[in-house]
Amino acid sequence: MRLLVLVVGAGGQLGEAMVNGLGAGHEIISRTRADLDVTDAAAVRRQIAAMCPDAIVNCSAYNNVDGAEDDPRVALAVNAWAPRAMARAAAEVDATLVHFSTDFVFDGETSRPYTEDDTPNPRGVYAMSKLLGEWFAAGSERHYVLRVESLFGGRRAKSSIDGIADAIHAGRPVRAFIDRIVSPSYVDDVVAATRALLDQRPAAGLYHCVNSGYATWVDVAREIARLADRPDAPIDAVRQADAKLRVPRPLFAALANDKLRAAGITLPPWPEALSRYYRMRSGAAAS
Repeated sequence: MRLLVLVVGAGGQLGEAMVNGLGAGHEIISRTRADLDVTDAAAVRRQIAAMCPDAIVNCSAYNNVDGAEDDPRVALAVNAWAPRAMARAAAEVDATLVHFSTDFVFDGETSRPYTEDDTPNPRGVYAMSKLLGEWFAAGSERHYVLRVESLFGGRRAKSSIDGIADAIHAGRPVRAFIDRIVSPSYVDDVVAATRALLDQRPAAGLYHCVNSGYATWVDVAREIARLADRPDAPIDAVRQADAKLRVPRPLFAALANDKLRAAGITLPPWPEALSRYYRMRSGAAAS
């Protein structure tokens, strides 16, 4: 069934990928920051009421983890109050709301991947604003809240993985955390999962939408070096405490995607996803 899908935050890494990936089978309306100020609740309600979409995919986000400590009002406006406005507007037009959250809602003090049943314990303004956004988005009866982490891919975005690959190709040393464990998320696979949710319509709720498996950032860097055929690339393993980050990131931040798989939606292992992205990236650079 062809749906009318509104993609909010269409100018960002994930939003641009959503517009391109969902457009093959559905009619897409895209709204960038310039088109729609998500912090203006009246404008959000007015535009959604005028469009009357079947689904709203909210890719807008304030992602400056450290900057949120200085500017909490902006972080809350984008990450919490905006999804609240979208949830209310979605309910008024009977639309499905898809909203994206993060592994940062957890404190990282565990030794196994988090499930959707684990209790969040956010640290810092950014993490709290994202958790509030989850709660508000769930106010829409037909909702999917998808936690992603360590996103990579997309046409223009420069992720941590791109930074590592650029350094390896240039022969520069790579500094990577040996004690931060993540489940990387390839935007193309997140888009495919989102499309499957909209098409198959499993039970509404919270899902972890990450590639299968987990790794330290040193593991990720070594895998990129292998793909680049540069096994001797200089990779400096550092601990997060040595980075003196203003806001600590969760150390064991891996997410289990078993719930999504039980709904019939499987995301490939992260090394396979990374390999696909690396081939695409290398082909684009050569053309």
